[in-house]
Amino acid sequence: MRQISIQDIITAVKNLCIEANYQLGEDIKIALRQAQEKEESPLGKTILRQIIDNFQIAQKGEFPICQDTGFAVFFVDLGDQVCIRDGNLFDAINEGTRQGYQKGYLRKSILDDPIRRKNTSDNTPAIIHLNVVKGDKLKIIIAPKGGGSENMSGLKMLKPADGVEGLKQFVLEVVKKSGSNPCPPIVVGVGIGGTFEKCAEMAKRALLRPIGSKHSNPFYAQLESELLEEINKLGIFHQGLVGTQTRYEERR
Repeated sequence: MRQISIQDIITAVKNLCIEANYQLGEDIKIALRQAQEKEESPLGKTILRQIIDNFQIAQKGEFPICQDTGFAVFFVDLGDQVCIRDGNLFDAINEGTRQGYQKGYLRKSILDDPIRRKNTSDNTPAIIHLNVVKGDKLKIIIAPKGGGSENMSGLKMLKPADGVEGLKQFVLEVVKKSGSNPCPPIVVGVGIGGTFEKCAEMAKRALLRPIGSKHSNPFYAQLESELLEEINKLGIFHQGLVGTQTRYEERR
């Protein structure tokens, strides 16, 4: 049995909060640069160039990439041979979030009451998805989720008779309705199947996939390609203006 101290978890989460808001993943950087090179619209190229300049400035100067530093969403894999010492795992993640958002000068947006609108002032509580796995490792992934993109989420309980076309129509409707609100270019995560809440979690986990990766099942890989083509035809491009390049990810 491996023991992991609460303090080590707090420190790791604090650093994750700051790093995730200061630096983009390499796959996203590559995708943006490739899109900028391929972009045919002069205005579209300029917008993408500004986005690239922005993340470079943020990383160099240690500034948040975006003013909306989002919900602190965590995906946690806890090994069944791990013992959390001197405290509670969820409490540690929330304390790390609290410290990270304060030390990193990140915007605190979370409310303790969604109707009466009182801010918690430290961006807690975090959203934590816990999965118990085999082994003696503790894996923590943070995905800061901006309110603009979160507000554009959609979920629908389809009938079996709706089939693939019903699924595609719904995805396209959500993207079209979202327009420029989620600050394109965007990654679209799609969950299919399961219960109401499981489907939404799968859609959010899909956002963790490396940009440009394909589904391991050829059927769903083809569905991804078809949806990408249809999404591009909607004409919602960089910051909702003009362009020819966008991104799409799907997960079953």
